[in-house]
Amino acid sequence: MKDSRLEKPAADIAQRVRALSEAVSAVHEIPDGFVDTVLEQVEHWKPSNGAHVVAKSWCDAAYRERLMRDGTAACAELGYEGPQGEYIVALANTPEVHNVIVCTQCSCTAWPVLGLPPDWYKSPEYRARVAREPRPVLLQLGLELPPEVKVRVWDTTAETRYLVIPMRPEGTQGWSEDQLRASVTRESLIGVAVL
Repeated sequence: MKDSRLEKPAADIAQRVRALSEAVSAVHEIPDGFVDTVLEQVEHWKPSNGAHVVAKSWCDAAYRERLMRDGTAACAELGYEGPQGEYIVALANTPEVHNVIVCTQCSCTAWPVLGLPPDWYKSPEYRARVAREPRPVLLQLGLELPPEVKVRVWDTTAETRYLVIPMRPEGTQGWSEDQLRASVTRESLIGVAVL
């Protein structure tokens, strides 16, 4: 027997979000205006924030030192802080070590500097495989690293979020911070690409 409820089209995401927000607000589980505040905040979370952090670290040695010592405070210096950014650890790629981040439990990232995670980052396949076999996953994503480069996979926790600091591309000496910023991709900030 067919269940006619299964044939009805699902409400679009905006309707579902609005309905959920109204339901939670009706039972006073969240303060008035909370959802709007969060949505406004989310609009400011984007990978270009992480690109700003990286470009500044390439141009300002003192800032880079602060970033490597306390990523949270260094990101906050530039105005990038908030939920999922309470404890950011910067991981600098080198010619010997390439860092990759994952959240094997869900899809946590450092939202203030990476934005919300891309779909592939949230996929069960990426989350399960990159921790066990990073090189094949990186290759599948288009990144082939020399065999002598060690790959380190960093799994986020409930408290810790990571930001990969890619190596500065060759031939960019003399570039402005804005030019450098434009060269940084979200994928390089996660560690699945190089510049």
